[in-house]
Amino acid sequence: MDGVEEWLGLRLPTDYKRLASAHGPVLFGEYIWIHVPCFQDGDIERGQQDFDYGSWLHDTHRWARIMARDELPESDRPVFHPTVGGLLAWGFGRHSDILFWDTSASSDPDEWPVVVCHGWEVIHKSPSHPEAERHTEWREYGLGFTEYLKYLTDDEQTPDPFFGRLPPTISRTRFLVSPRPWEPPEDTGPRLTDAERRVALETGSGLKALRLLCPPPRAPHLGGSSWEELFTELGTRLPAEYMELMETYGSGCWTRWLRFHTPLRTGENGFTDHVREINDGYRYLRDEFPEGFPLPVWPEPGGFLPFATSLDEDEVGWLANSTNPDEWPLIVHPRHDDQGPPLERGLIATLLEWQRGKFGTEGLPRFDEDDDPVEFAEFHPWGQDSYW
Repeated sequence: MDGVEEWLGLRLPTDYKRLASAHGPVLFGEYIWIHVPCFQDGDIERGQQDFDYGSWLHDTHRWARIMARDELPESDRPVFHPTVGGLLAWGFGRHSDILFWDTSASSDPDEWPVVVCHGWEVIHKSPSHPEAERHTEWREYGLGFTEYLKYLTDDEQTPDPFFGRLPPTISRTRFLVSPRPWEPPEDTGPRLTDAERRVALETGSGLKALRLLCPPPRAPHLGGSSWEELFTELGTRLPAEYMELMETYGSGCWTRWLRFHTPLRTGENGFTDHVREINDGYRYLRDEFPEGFPLPVWPEPGGFLPFATSLDEDEVGWLANSTNPDEWPLIVHPRHDDQGPPLERGLIATLLEWQRGKFGTEGLPRFDEDDDPVEFAEFHPWGQDSYW
């Protein structure tokens, strides 16, 4: 744990370190996942997920920061590690509760009290759910790590209003069945120089700036067919900048959100299969709810031709309203909101501004205002991770 504590800039509670050394990551009381510094390479066939302690901590603190800012008065908002005195996450509840230590309470980590952000519920805005609702409750328990776990299982205590009374059990988590000790990443300094950062975020344009902000893979994955074969099967050419983008990046997932499908995949689940499946579903919904699904769909004149899908099933595509594909406007079909107009920019310019954190719309959410785009903008090639 010495290297982990050096990386954190904090000593960790002694009882937590004892549990981590003896058991690794565990499910406590059949309800709380206690995370420890470990990593696991995912194996989809065995139902194993990728896990990296450093990434989990970073992402958990980010989402907690966003929720706190959205829901709490400024005077009540906690700060989060690595800010000095910030809350430090150590676990999750089954209802998306996040469990922290308050590191500001004492210089002795064994005195850190537990703070819990109790679960939230979100109903997305859509024709069937016109109002969105979110709720969290932050509670300070005034108990250390072991005392808090004992409190949750104590028959003589009033059951916790959120977790109830938990059984005094621990077991290996089902999604972390083969964890290994986590080593902090080497500090290599900033990825971009100040001059490169200005080009990537401010002065650059087009594919050159996008490559600097989001380095492409060495071997982009396109599939085994050819563009001409795809165009023949589809019945139309596609915009030149889409081909240029795909030949640079290939299929994959942008910022863990927007999945570009493999354009030249042969056999089943190819590009035309994707277009057909999405548009068949859109036609059905348009017949049932015409006010919520106003677009024509390919190959109808000016029809929607999708090429990318978000992790929330929003669709990004073009309106094929011209014989020249390079003139087709880009449009997003949002799953949980009303249909908006075509976007003002082309594909590469839109993608660049989105990755810079300067553009957002329904289906392509803007980065959080406190995110550093150079850190947050990213592209994961097809087959590299669990986003596929």
